[in-house]
Amino acid sequence: MKKTLVLKVDSQRPDEEKIKIAAELIKNGGLVAFPTETVYGLGANALNVEAVLELFKAKNRPLDNPPIVHVSDFKDLHALVEEVSCAAQMLTEAFWPGPLTLIFKRSKDVPEVTVACLDTIAIRMPRHNVALALIRESGCPISAPSANLAGKPSPTSAEHVLDDLIGRIDAVLDAGPTHIGVESTVLDLTVDPPQILRPGGTTYEDLRKILPKVELNPVVTADKALAFEKARSPGVKHKHYAPDAEMVVVEGDAEHVMSKMKELIELYSGEGKKVGVLGTDETVRSLEADVIKSMGSRTDLARVARNLFKQLREFNVEHVDVIVAESVLTEGLGLAVMNRLRKAAGYRIVKASE
Repeated sequence: MKKTLVLKVDSQRPDEEKIKIAAELIKNGGLVAFPTETVYGLGANALNVEAVLELFKAKNRPLDNPPIVHVSDFKDLHALVEEVSCAAQMLTEAFWPGPLTLIFKRSKDVPEVTVACLDTIAIRMPRHNVALALIRESGCPISAPSANLAGKPSPTSAEHVLDDLIGRIDAVLDAGPTHIGVESTVLDLTVDPPQILRPGGTTYEDLRKILPKVELNPVVTADKALAFEKARSPGVKHKHYAPDAEMVVVEGDAEHVMSKMKELIELYSGEGKKVGVLGTDETVRSLEADVIKSMGSRTDLARVARNLFKQLREFNVEHVDVIVAESVLTEGLGLAVMNRLRKAAGYRIVKASE
C-alpha cells in the first residue's frame, strides 16, 4: 500500500514547487494522477517500461488496452511517430492543445507495452495548464489513461481518483473538477479516410470542417458490443464507464422515451429494487423514483457531458439496484454522451418505440 500524496494546485497558475514534486515522481518511475480538460489521467513516463507496467497494475487495466500518450509540444511528436502527415499537421494546428487524440504509426523507440504491442500510437496534447506543466517539468511524454479502476466511470475530480486509487498511486495533482467531462476524441490517421474510433470532446462536425472525409468507425454508434481482436484505441474493446448498478438506456423520441421510462421504473420498483433515474431537465420533473438525477437540459449537451460520469459515480454512493437512463441526440457532444451511456449500460438498450 502506497501513501498517496495529494497536491492541491490552481488550475490556471499551478504552484511550481508542487509541479516539481509530481514531476520528480514521474522521473523516478512513479504514478501521478493529474487533471486535463476532459477527465483526470493517471500518468507514467511513457518511455519507462516498468513505470507503464505499474500503471496497468494500479488500474487493473488489461495489457491489450493501449493508453494515450500525452505531450506538451508539437515537436515532441517526431520522436514518437514514423511520420507526421499533412492531415496531422492541419489537425494539430486546429485542435491542439485540446481534446483530440491522433493515432499514428509508432516509432520503434517507443516501448511495446506503452502501445499494447501495436504498430500504432495514440497521442494528444491536453488543454490544461497543470497537465502541460507536469509534462514539461517531467521532461518526457506521459502515458495517461483515465485515473480510475478499469471499467469504472471516468474521474472528473481528484475525489473520484482517490475513491478508486488511493494507496495504489504516488500522488494526485488536485486542481478541481474537469471542464469537458468526457474523454478526448480518438481519430485514426493510419487509415484512409481517417476514422473516429472514440467520440469525445472534439466533435465529429468540427473535425469535418478540417477533414471533410472523416468517417465514424462502427464502434462509435454501435448499439451492441462488437468483437475486436486488437483495440487501436482505449474505450473500444473492454468494459468501460460502468456504475455498480445494472443500467438500461431508453432510446427514441422524447414522448415515447418518457412513457417507457415510467414503465420501467414501475416494473423495477415492483420487483423491490431501488431505482435510480438519469435523465434531463425536461424529463425528470415528470418522473418518480428512489433517486433522480438530471444531467442538464437536452439543449445544453456540454453540461450533459460534464455531469455524466460524476452522476454515474453518485449512484454508487446511493446504492441503487438499477438505473434507468434517458438518451440524448447524437449530435455534437451528444455522440460522445450516447457512446458512453451505451457502454456503461453494457448495451442494455430499450427502444421506446417498441
